[in-house]
Formats: sequence, structure tokens, C-alpha cells
Amino acid sequence: MSLPSLVLVPGAWHKPEHLALLTDELRDVDVHTVALASSGNDPAKLGDMHQDASLIRNAVAAIDGPVVVVAHSYGGIPTSQGLAGVDNVQRVVYLAAFQIEVGESLLSSAGGSPAPWWKIHHDTGIGEYVEAMNPVDVFYGDVDTDIARQAVAQLGYQSYSSKTQEQTQAAWLTIPSTYVICEADNALPPFAQEHFADRAGRVTRMATSHSPFLSQPTALARLIRDELASA
Repeated sequence: MSLPSLVLVPGAWHKPEHLALLTDELRDVDVHTVALASSGNDPAKLGDMHQDASLIRNAVAAIDGPVVVVAHSYGGIPTSQGLAGVDNVQRVVYLAAFQIEVGESLLSSAGGSPAPWWKIHHDTGIGEYVEAMNPVDVFYGDVDTDIARQAVAQLGYQSYSSKTQEQTQAAWLTIPSTYVICEADNALPPFAQEHFADRAGRVTRMATSHSPFLSQPTALARLIRDELASA
């Protein structure tokens, strides 16, 4: 039996390039990645959460057949927003992700205060945007030094609006979901992940930092393949 197609959604500041080690481990799978509008190198061109949601929905709609979506970190929010009512999504896997309720935003679900490692840039000409400070410690604590250095160089900026826009629909209310808790995460604390995981039908764990697609791509690929097989 052939496996469903896979759509990978990166988190804030991140790009499809950050997922290359993982996609290399999944060469036998029909893999698609989404480049988020809210993340990028030019602060003047950053989009918002709703644009991200449309991109994810369009990526899934372009696939003829069943799909499993893996969303990392912030990517869980536009995934939940964009895939509500989509028929061909068999499961959403929230990887150390924000699996939030309707009416919540990333910021409100995290207590309402920006993380201390966010550097918020205020530019009246282009709007507010966020830079991730100390990314090695925050995102890549267990990642090989050279791989982490390359990952930092690939990071973009993130629109501040994507952090504050409320989710108006939640795909996980009708689409089966799995939550992957990263137990050594410095970006999204494990206790917060435990809370989000209460909303998922299945819960699994990895003894990794926030970025197992860089630190343990083989193990993560194995986990994803299991999710595809059971979707």
C-alpha cells in the first residue's frame, strides 16, 4: 500500500532549507514543503498568519490523494487555520508546535508577553518584525556545531503580526492529530507542549531540542513514516 503524501510546514524564522536533512531521509515519500510568507530575509515583504494559512491550504489542495501534514512550532497555527474543512488531510502532526484553540494567538497562548529572546524591530514604514536572538541555544541545543551554524545563517525575520493574529478555526477539531513533544526544548518549553498535547489524539516524545529535523533527522523520519503508515 502506498503512503500518503507528506507536507512539511516549518516554524517561525525557518525556511524549507532547514528541513533538507529530514527530506533526504524521506526520499521514498512524496514530500512537499511550504515556504511561509511570514518568514523571510526582507522585513518589508513579510506576510502574516492568514497568508501562511492560504499557502498551506493551497499546497494540500494541489495534491491528488491523501495527505499527512507535519507542522513545526509556529507552523501549527496557520496549519490549523488553513486546513479546517479540507477533506484529503488524513492527520496533522504537531512537532513541538502550537496546537491552540480558536480565539487564541501564538502570543496569547504563551502568556501574552514576548519571549526574552525575541528582538522586536519597530519600523513605522514597514511594520513590526521579529529577530530570533541566541538561536543556537534556543533552537539548536543538541545540533552538530557545523549544522547549527549553517541553520543560523539561513534564518530569516518573522512578522510580528503573525504572532498576534487570532486563529479563527482549528483543523485539529475534526482532523486526527498527533503531538510530538521535544523534551529538551528551549524555545517552546516542554510543559507548554504537554498542555497543547492534551488536544491531540496521539502523543509521542523525542529527547531532543526544538529542532529534531537537524539533530535527529533519521529518528524523526522514522516517526513520520510510522504516522504516514497509520494515517
